[in-house]
Amino acid sequence: MNHQSGTSSSRREFVKTSSAAAIGGALVSQLGFPSITSGATNSDKLKIGLIGCGGRGTGAANQSLNADSNVELYAMGDVFESQLDKSIKALKANHESKVNVPKERQFIGLDAYRKVLDCGVDVVVLTTPPGFRPTHFKAAIDAGKHVFLEKPMATDAPGLRSVMATALEAKQKKLSVVAGFMFRYDVVLGEFMKQIHDGAIGDIRAIFGSYYTGPVKPMPPAENRPPGMGDVEWQLRNWYNFTWICGDGLVEQAVHSIDKMAWVMKDVMPIKAVAVGGRQSPNNEGNIYDHFEVNYEFPGDVRGFLVHRQISNCFGGVRDQIMGTKGLGVIGGRRSPGEITGEKNWRYAGPPTPDMYQIEHNELYAGIRSGNPINNGDRMCTSTMMALMGRMAAYTGAEITWEQALNSQERLVLENLTWDMKLPIAPMAIPGRTKFI
Repeated sequence: MNHQSGTSSSRREFVKTSSAAAIGGALVSQLGFPSITSGATNSDKLKIGLIGCGGRGTGAANQSLNADSNVELYAMGDVFESQLDKSIKALKANHESKVNVPKERQFIGLDAYRKVLDCGVDVVVLTTPPGFRPTHFKAAIDAGKHVFLEKPMATDAPGLRSVMATALEAKQKKLSVVAGFMFRYDVVLGEFMKQIHDGAIGDIRAIFGSYYTGPVKPMPPAENRPPGMGDVEWQLRNWYNFTWICGDGLVEQAVHSIDKMAWVMKDVMPIKAVAVGGRQSPNNEGNIYDHFEVNYEFPGDVRGFLVHRQISNCFGGVRDQIMGTKGLGVIGGRRSPGEITGEKNWRYAGPPTPDMYQIEHNELYAGIRSGNPINNGDRMCTSTMMALMGRMAAYTGAEITWEQALNSQERLVLENLTWDMKLPIAPMAIPGRTKFI
């Protein structure tokens, strides 16, 4: 194993955010949020910039516009003009009076993010493919912007370390940073986790998370590539199929289940992990796996198991089971309430709860208005790192420690990506042959 030596980052030093803060924030969400008429610290109209105008970006921008009574969408940027046009049309249909994005503030290209940041926005929504997240996040905080950024935070460890440093800088600048790990803002899950952390199932012994789904965007055949389309454009148009830009399905999708596992463990990170994974169904020239199984070992000999599959025509569903010395806790899926059985039986019996996707934006703007910025930086990085650690273990077939994963020197994302450059596709990882770097 080609492990790089250097300063080893302690799991306990890395994790500083308590689960109680996340739970408290979710419960406060039930009470509503200050509008500009309530005498909050910041009553100015907030200008929003959207960077990444795909489906998730359009949804996040819509939620931002719902979150506060005195905001406007002021600038938009994307690599593809057609994507931006589709997004602005959808947003105008829902928020015509709040969408103020004339042609001169619609930016296209790999440098569109800089142009959005330079045109006077106050808040930015970062929803490009995650390979770009570290660069865009750093530029946004350097420019003094509040940020909503989608998960995951990076596709390799060097990128993740950059995000860690930027999140710390955001704290020092008192800028709000809210991450797209929306389950942390779910009211029902907040109540469920409080029960777990208060001992409702005794001591945690094992966690089993399953994330079974279909392919998000299957790779088209190579012959479908239009004549003259370069490597960069081809891979960006099919970004989900390339590890450098999506991180693979474990990192881009199943990271939600990993984040819930981390939450159960009060964000104490695993000591090490082993994993299996591979590609069962043809993927033409893409290089991601379609299934993983990761075994995490936490302090106290607690085990975490995460299985992930993205293959068509198979059983589907997302479920989390927490096994303790006195009972069992089950989260049945994205919308299903948590349930506890054993010495203590519990099921959420409160009022209907707000949408967790909306809550995370509500709290972002409430923090800005009150002058009490939210910073999800610690836990958004630890959950992403857990996913990267699992992928490293599966790709190499090696046992990977937390310190090894965090200090990995493997760079998947090129620092100076240009539109016309050659971008060879890396071969798919083969456990036992692919080396840890």
